[in-house]
Amino acid sequence: MASVPAAGNIKTKPPEIKEFEFGPWKMTTCKSHILESEGEQRKRYDNKLELPQLPEMVFPENVLRVVHESGAGIEFNALDALALVNAHADPVKVAASAEWQNARSGCEHIKNVVAPFDWTFTTAYKGTLLQKNSNAVMKVSDTTEQINLDNLKRREPIHFYDDVLLFEDELSDNGTSIMNVKVRVMPSCFFILMRLFCRVDNVLIRVNDTRVYHEAGENYMLREFSSREEKTSNIPTVAHTDPNEVSKYLKLTGQSRERLDFQQLTSDS
Repeated sequence: MASVPAAGNIKTKPPEIKEFEFGPWKMTTCKSHILESEGEQRKRYDNKLELPQLPEMVFPENVLRVVHESGAGIEFNALDALALVNAHADPVKVAASAEWQNARSGCEHIKNVVAPFDWTFTTAYKGTLLQKNSNAVMKVSDTTEQINLDNLKRREPIHFYDDVLLFEDELSDNGTSIMNVKVRVMPSCFFILMRLFCRVDNVLIRVNDTRVYHEAGENYMLREFSSREEKTSNIPTVAHTDPNEVSKYLKLTGQSRERLDFQQLTSDS
């Protein structure tokens, strides 16, 4: 079970910040403490979010940020991810019907909440686009172009890697919901994978993936989002806790592919 420090017992320490430059790009990751029960950060979350409850562990300062020298970029953070959680309805009830009712009957996490909401904290967050100055442009358009998986499989040295946790919840011992984002930089490209892994015991497993890929020398990134889901009864038990292994048993329920074009920085911009 995840260990959650009591309010007021969180020891503040300097955040762990890493930076790496890849051509015209600057990568920044930050890892810090969990969200406290009071204070300015908590007020910010309460003011922006309509959720009656937050995940047990939220990391308000944790972020992965990738910014082009033009000022355009993308970042991944917990606040914007949670802003897309359904705060007014419980879609798991619709998706799982009778199985959901039985599995949820003894869940104190839900009994204590009057207003219905997505207690699995499922989000279709794909990242937050950045525009650091008036010359920064990031144009988003649908595309049929796909990420070059063969390029990712090549044996290249990894110049930079990090794994940043955004939030986690054990659904009152009824499963788990965890969202993290990883970045990997090789000589020819960089690759980002943000994953929401949600398991409701005896009901369903869901994986939402956002992949961002950029090849060196190009003036755009590719962003792919996919959502997969399946009842746990149709998945071998041994795979239930392994996001990589379980993915092959899940049905695709949603997918999008986008091209993110950015403006090159010029002397007369």
